Amino acid sequence: MRCVVRSSNPLRGGLLVGAMLLPAPFLAAAQTVPAASPATQVRPVGDTLYPTLGQAGLDAVHYDVHLTVTQPGTRALSGDVTATLRARQSLPLISLDFLGPAVTAALWDGQPVPFRQDRAGGKLLILRALPAGQEARVTLRYAGMAGVLPDPVFPFTLGWQAVPDPRNAAGGANFAFSEPDGTRTFLPVNDHPSDPATFTFTLTVPPGTAAVASGERGRVTDTPGAHTVTFHQTRPIPTYALAVHLGPLEAVDSPGVPAGPGGTLIARRDYFPPGTADAVRAPYRRTGEILEALSDWFGPYPFATYGSAVVTARLPALETATLSTMPVTSSSERVIVHEAAHQWFGNTVALRDWSDVWLNEGFATYAELLWAEHQGQDGQALADAWHATLQRRGTRPLIAVTPDQMFDTSAYQRGALALHALRLHAGDPAFRRFLRGYAAGEAGAVVGTGDLLAYVHRTLGPGAAVLLRQWVEAPELPSYGLRLNGLQSPFNRSEASGSNTGSGRGAGNPVKSRIVGETNGIRVAPTRSGNPDFALRNVGYLTLAAAGGVRSAHVAIWKEHR
Repeated sequence: MRCVVRSSNPLRGGLLVGAMLLPAPFLAAAQTVPAASPATQVRPVGDTLYPTLGQAGLDAVHYDVHLTVTQPGTRALSGDVTATLRARQSLPLISLDFLGPAVTAALWDGQPVPFRQDRAGGKLLILRALPAGQEARVTLRYAGMAGVLPDPVFPFTLGWQAVPDPRNAAGGANFAFSEPDGTRTFLPVNDHPSDPATFTFTLTVPPGTAAVASGERGRVTDTPGAHTVTFHQTRPIPTYALAVHLGPLEAVDSPGVPAGPGGTLIARRDYFPPGTADAVRAPYRRTGEILEALSDWFGPYPFATYGSAVVTARLPALETATLSTMPVTSSSERVIVHEAAHQWFGNTVALRDWSDVWLNEGFATYAELLWAEHQGQDGQALADAWHATLQRRGTRPLIAVTPDQMFDTSAYQRGALALHALRLHAGDPAFRRFLRGYAAGEAGAVVGTGDLLAYVHRTLGPGAAVLLRQWVEAPELPSYGLRLNGLQSPFNRSEASGSNTGSGRGAGNPVKSRIVGETNGIRVAPTRSGNPDFALRNVGYLTLAAAGGVRSAHVAIWKEHR
């Protein structure tokens, strides 16, 4: 998710004016609003950290959204949304999360249906049962001001953002910044990551205003009074990951990137506010190279297009699908890498529960290390720095128990170190197969920590699963590096010999090294070959951390007795 830049750690139709004109079926539905609240009949998804979100048993398959904004830079908007909904179990009614404007009407498969807007509970209740296995198309129309939802931890609001231009009343901007539950401020949705959906998003804005959303651009219509553009997000994404941007944006196209399945080209387009300095634009020119580097580890990029939309608001960066939302202050390669990695981990492999958000943030943070190595930097040094930071600041088990733990240092850096420990244990070739297999095998699924542990057990073995569980559950910060039967080596100077199980030159050849220093990781120096006059002490794994990558060897540890 969010990549927060701190000082210590550099994330339908034409315009409608005035009263909305409603067709007769909508008026009939709008007049049928029961007085009693049926909210007690609704069972939420049951999220550990956000227990009121979503509806258990409801599967939102697709949202067809028509959003009209006549005054960019304000919270005023009107919407016409048709949600294709399926019941996984019999539902006495439909409950959608919604904090937005007053709903004026609702249709169920084209016919009026009674509804109730529970503003106090943030729910829009459609008062009709949906039997298990059946599907309905629910159309909702609303107009007014988008809702305001304070973030529970950070000093900003979630959802629909309004950025006025004090120099030009018609030059303001709007965008969506929704993780974890802000989409409900402007769209009626099942607002939980365990229910990803596809989107068709049509935006109608004043002439001369740019409008963009997640997915591939479709039809564009210009009339004397409006500019209308449609985007198709054909792969399911969590609702919080929906990108929407409108305002005076400059589109910059770049060459396609051969990072898709079979090397297919990924379309590239970024968006910048007018007058954006070249120093801000420069890191985005490496996005293509970043996608290629990440796809080498994670497998093919999962969507057909990618870019970033740069905003002037002082917010964290956010991995909105196919179009990351990037504040000017977050415009660095590291943050671009982090948000790009979320296109695999978070947007494609989605969460079952917000308490497991480290699955998103740990993978995205580890992508920063992979990118550093891609540029010839020392990835182990970066891992050591993360470990030192956690030792200094303190840490916790990886599964969050309160909202303020969702985006803390442990979620990011301890999560990344858990993956680094797996890499040190397994070696680069097996670790690469693990990453690619996990990203492909869980694509379109919703996962939790237990799913990752089970996958590690299947692919890297029971020892790796035990290792990962230590990083997930231990109250203290685990260490990593040389391990003897699962224990950290007590030796500061020892002899090690064995076979190099990594890739590249020397793979499969015997190795013999002297450990010359040990901090959080291992540095080794080669010694002369031959059989020393040593006594066998123990057997374990030696990790060789080198500039070219990480290699693992099954070794015998000897103690000198000369």
